[in-house]
Amino acid sequence: MIIDAHGHVTAPDSLYVWKSGLLSHRGSHGVRPPSVSDDQLREAWHAPNPSFGHVSHMDHLDEAGIDIQLISPRPYQMMHSEQPARIVTAFTEAVNDVIHQSVQLFPDRLRGIAGLPQTPDTDVAAWTKELRRTVTELGFVGALLNPDPYEGTRTPPALGDRYWYPLYEALCELDVPAVIHSAGCKPPTREPYSLHFIQEETVAVWSLLSSSVLTDFPDLKIVVSHGGGAIPYQVGRFQPDVVRSGGVPYIDRLRRLWFDTCLYTQDAIELLIRTVGVDRCLFGTEKPGTGSQINPATGGWFDDIHTLVDGIEWLSDGDRQALYEKNAVSLFRI
Repeated sequence: MIIDAHGHVTAPDSLYVWKSGLLSHRGSHGVRPPSVSDDQLREAWHAPNPSFGHVSHMDHLDEAGIDIQLISPRPYQMMHSEQPARIVTAFTEAVNDVIHQSVQLFPDRLRGIAGLPQTPDTDVAAWTKELRRTVTELGFVGALLNPDPYEGTRTPPALGDRYWYPLYEALCELDVPAVIHSAGCKPPTREPYSLHFIQEETVAVWSLLSSSVLTDFPDLKIVVSHGGGAIPYQVGRFQPDVVRSGGVPYIDRLRRLWFDTCLYTQDAIELLIRTVGVDRCLFGTEKPGTGSQINPATGGWFDDIHTLVDGIEWLSDGDRQALYEKNAVSLFRI
């Protein structure tokens, strides 16, 4: 079985038309979401999509041999920094409901990862209400954690800060992983949102490993998207300081986290696995998404991560089974 730990929801256009209205009137005309029928949602999952190379979401999964995909909100859509707070909350709840409805329609193919209403205008404890709803009532198996709810407009507290502790407490209580994945990136930042993802994931790993979070919350489960940002590839930069201080070796700290393989070159995936170990890696593609374009050098999709993993000759059969299935089954209790 192949379990893809990094996927995002596909939804009818009506959901995003409603979102544009929310942004236009800022909730003054109400925040009630549109009703999405099962037929509309089923069509969205099966319809060819110009953004995904004119192939449907389900066809992408079928072509890649993906049996189950964990789906979360499309991060750049989450608008965490917008005001007032109630439009952020309303949109988050609506997207989570569409994810749940999708899982109900395709119970053998999908599992839900919740979005959180991470508006900076409310405290972190307020975000946990939606976490509890999605896990206890809707059966979700994890939640996205955006390290930058300000979306590049201000500097947020790093993930090692006690600011985040109410969320960590709730995640441990519910025994579900947080999946670190940044969201939007608004001007006048210097970088596009794709680079913002990598930068925020890098800072997130550094902050967690430089703090007491993983000591204070020994049961906290953290998955870092996109191969952990830059940290696994720059790990040598951090090892000497730990030796000087006599602390826990940096690689041992790094192995307290999990990392997905949403990287688009075989060399990068190999380096990730060699650095953190196959037991801390989860197969992830973000398919369909940014990588859903044909690679002219190979004729395949850039996000055909399975072909890259299959090309790693030194992985044993047991390693592949752990990467494709067992690690995700254990971590997300699928």
